[in-house]
Amino acid sequence: MTPGPDDRVDPEVPIEDVAGAVKDLIVAGKVLHFGLSEAGGATIRRAHAVQPITAVQNEYSVWSRDPEMEVIPVCEELGIGLVPWGPLGKGYLTGTITPRTTFREGDLRRMLPCLATEARRANWPVVELLQRVAARHQATPGQVALAWLLARHPWIVPIPGTTKISHMEQNVQATEVALTPADLGEIEDGFARIEVQGARSSEAILRQTDVGAKLGTSSRGGHRLSPLPGEKRSS
Repeated sequence: MTPGPDDRVDPEVPIEDVAGAVKDLIVAGKVLHFGLSEAGGATIRRAHAVQPITAVQNEYSVWSRDPEMEVIPVCEELGIGLVPWGPLGKGYLTGTITPRTTFREGDLRRMLPCLATEARRANWPVVELLQRVAARHQATPGQVALAWLLARHPWIVPIPGTTKISHMEQNVQATEVALTPADLGEIEDGFARIEVQGARSSEAILRQTDVGAKLGTSSRGGHRLSPLPGEKRSS
């Protein structure tokens, strides 16, 4: 699933209160595990101190690297899994969304800066990079994008969304794509030379995303989007 505003860190409620409520539900046998979505490092640490977190769901893909600076190191340190949403770049990394593609009315991708027509044209080298690697493995660009995530760490498990069984089956086959160190190096070197155009989400959604969970921000040394216990909430 793709997180909406309700799936993000609540700026009105201390994360300790949220974690405490979930902890009570776990003790009562009503909930099995606790997870967060689009959270930064400071929020993850605060919540984990109250109730151990099983997994964090943040956007992460070949062309959207926000978790690498802060979230992934914290997850690795605390033994928390990462389940990346949007691992196929909202479909763009499959190579089936071209600059000529027209999104239907109501498709949320119409509002994403990274999928504006000119951005799609400018970002096409990312798809071409995946296509080159895919050709060597008789795979699709999307399968390589998923295999890249699976090769990052054993505790990173992407969660691609789809409405078609054929796409689901194709995504599952990504587990059979064994990328070599040379493949991974080619993807990293190639991506480093590409400047992705357009933000991954709309400005409104990014404002609701926790500090440290988006590029150019850091939660180190602070409590960030979630207020501290007893702190006056915003009106």
